[in-house]
Amino acid sequence: MRPVPPHRVAHLYRRHLAATRRERLFLSSVAFFTTFAATRGITHAIRARVGPFRNVSVGGHHVHHLVFGIAGLLGGGYLWLIQVGTGEDSRGGAALSRVTSWTYGSAAAITLDEFALWLNLEDVYWARQGRESVDAVVLFGAALSMGAWGGPFFRALYREARRIA
Repeated sequence: MRPVPPHRVAHLYRRHLAATRRERLFLSSVAFFTTFAATRGITHAIRARVGPFRNVSVGGHHVHHLVFGIAGLLGGGYLWLIQVGTGEDSRGGAALSRVTSWTYGSAAAITLDEFALWLNLEDVYWARQGRESVDAVVLFGAALSMGAWGGPFFRALYREARRIA
């Protein structure tokens, strides 16, 4: 099967994700799963001392990545509260809507990646209890449901690829 040309992907995207809410949900889902995978990869690289990544410390205290996730959730939530990027006013616009959606999905993933820390009030990331974070991500990811929000787009993209072939 040949790849679908970019202009057709763009057309199908606009057609199936034209509703602002649907696009925001879809982008948040994509950001969530992408960021979770990247976060897990980076934390494994830090632990194995591979690559440029290192733990962040301030004043000798380890800063867990959920801090950055919470900051993103608070910032993105505030922007949505004042309706920046919601499509409800002229200050938002499509670009800001996409950025705030991506911010929300990414921040939620980074925060939930350390859910076991919230639950146990201790750093159990690499312990058996650390699995609770993965469970939380799976449950929340199912709620965002990239397939449900992006389903019509993905089906149309598949049909287009079959038509080209």
